[in-house]
Amino acid sequence: MDTPTTPPKLAMAAILMLFMIDAMGIGLMMPVMPSLIQEVTGEDISHAAVWGGILTTSFAIMQFACAPTIGAISDVLGRRSVLIVSLIVMCVDYLVMAVAGTIWLLVLLRLISGVTSANFAVGSAFIADISPPEKRAANFGLMGAGFGIGFVLGPIMGGMLSVYGTRAPFYAAAALTAINILFIYFVLPETVKKRSFEWPKWEKINPLSAFKIVLQHRQLRLILTIILLNEISFIVYPAVWSFFTIERFAWTPSQVGMSLALFGICMAVVQAVVIRVYLKYLGEVKTVVVGLSVNVVVFSIMTFLETGWIALVLIPLSAMGAVILPPLKAIMSKQTPDDAQGALLGVVSSTSSVGAIFGPLIATFSFRMFTGDDAITYLPGIPFAVSALMMVISLFLIARINRTPS
Repeated sequence: MDTPTTPPKLAMAAILMLFMIDAMGIGLMMPVMPSLIQEVTGEDISHAAVWGGILTTSFAIMQFACAPTIGAISDVLGRRSVLIVSLIVMCVDYLVMAVAGTIWLLVLLRLISGVTSANFAVGSAFIADISPPEKRAANFGLMGAGFGIGFVLGPIMGGMLSVYGTRAPFYAAAALTAINILFIYFVLPETVKKRSFEWPKWEKINPLSAFKIVLQHRQLRLILTIILLNEISFIVYPAVWSFFTIERFAWTPSQVGMSLALFGICMAVVQAVVIRVYLKYLGEVKTVVVGLSVNVVVFSIMTFLETGWIALVLIPLSAMGAVILPPLKAIMSKQTPDDAQGALLGVVSSTSSVGAIFGPLIATFSFRMFTGDDAITYLPGIPFAVSALMMVISLFLIARINRTPS
């Protein structure tokens, strides 16, 4: 497969387009997934929600298991080839979902989707390949911005397409993925120059081996712990935001959707623009401290909040959490050899997936305990208190990074 010669800025635009279209494909499904589950199971919305949780967990588990492996394979076989193959499988996966008639087939397809979506690690490694060390944090922020834009546009498009049936968004997602394949094939350059085109050894692709290598370094262990706590904390928004705002403020589904769109827009702005200013004047570690500190305050207020418009005002501040992950990834990337960037960022992606597995359980279980007739005490905002506590712990850990030997 020939590699196109691409200017650095166009190469960056290509990989950001990959992230945005990937996110749009996922977001397209969100508005119709409950109806699709009801359609294939014949059950009510309550039982459909249980299956929705199973589908989400299946996706996250496969991302966790496969991201280090796919990242390590890309270190050997090349980023571009791995991305193209994963996207072809993803496109087929969407097309089969569009005609799936049983819930078990949907579960299988979400497992496959989790594997293909682990190409997030490969895209991250590509950015590390083409970015000078001093610009990696800012460019990782652009990656997040691309995802943010996709997650804003995807659900909106999915809602609009739902008038044509529950299957229409899946065909649209497949079409977007096909466009992504063509864009990468014709535009994206290969950044791994020494390729053997031989299947890598088991020690290289074993996800546990990748974790073992990274966890040998104390600084990297600290940073991975912070990443895990941050992911669990921040997933409070997709996990319980709709339940919380309906319970506490009596918001309509439309209001909930608009608030989530606002959150996605603010996240994209923070990752594309604000983070660069912070990195320029504060550096990587202090930028993380600011992001954690702002969210400790926001989550603490959310815990006891009783006024809906204040929650909307706090959304731009809560989006400051988007400045946390890119500099942490940049710090880790600088401490890792160039030929292990894919494996490293695969470990980071898997760590984030652990948060996606356990975060919703923590948030929804705590919400359940503090709402309803049998509640310990009525406090719907308790999931935000749990998130604030995890970010306080992260602040203590980030303070140790500079003075802890690697």
